[in-house]
Amino acid sequence: MNLTTVNREKCIKCGLCVNECPEQVFRLGKNGPEEVCPENCIACGHCVAVCPREAMDNIKAPLSNQASSKNFPKLSPEEAENFIRSRRAIRSYKPTPVPREKLIDLVNIAHYAPSGHNLQGISYFIIDDRNLLDKAVKFVIEEFEKASLSSEFTKPYREKGMDTILRGAPSLILAISDSDFPRGRENSIFSLTYLELYAPTLGLGSCWAGMFERIVMKDNCPLFELFSIPKNKKVTGAVMVGYPKYTYPRLVDKSPLEFTFTNEH
Repeated sequence: MNLTTVNREKCIKCGLCVNECPEQVFRLGKNGPEEVCPENCIACGHCVAVCPREAMDNIKAPLSNQASSKNFPKLSPEEAENFIRSRRAIRSYKPTPVPREKLIDLVNIAHYAPSGHNLQGISYFIIDDRNLLDKAVKFVIEEFEKASLSSEFTKPYREKGMDTILRGAPSLILAISDSDFPRGRENSIFSLTYLELYAPTLGLGSCWAGMFERIVMKDNCPLFELFSIPKNKKVTGAVMVGYPKYTYPRLVDKSPLEFTFTNEH
């Protein structure tokens, strides 16, 4: 059974689908594209998306599931720069719960991120029960104390009751993959970066939960049971999410840019 079907009446034999396929699935024959290595298909959908006549369809990336990009407004370089630079790592949150619809919107955007060889392989656990998160924070603090790690985080928690791990965020999003999936971490970094960039459009802020990750990524971590994460899975990323308590009227600069062009001598 072929993966692709070609509408020969629409096909103009331009060869774009053949040239664009990253896995050399096709060759250009007398009547248009022909499959030669369908087993190589990674379901990227390029062959369908690049066709100017909507002549190509692919079982793994159906034409009916692809939206037209022709009428989408494009950001100018200045708008794109301001959009990217205006994202801040939020460490102060309002206690207001985030509607689940918005949390679903976030992970939906996250799952469109690129992934190595289009393997994807990332799912998400969304924890929006603050009582559950408080238990998780307490456990993380205790683990830091057992290992004599990071008193700058444990001391304010003990003395002032400050949530120095999840910063009082009402929601936590965990990226999850199969325990034997080799690209879970890198694919999660891609996907959660998409999530963080998209969050401000929903009025939300986010921050990578690095201190939390140090504990939840350990083997046989009890937090798996707390969050009902299956044992055949692993946590590959964690981001806290909520409504920012403060706004930032300025764009913060970074260290001076360093770059080098390398030319043949």
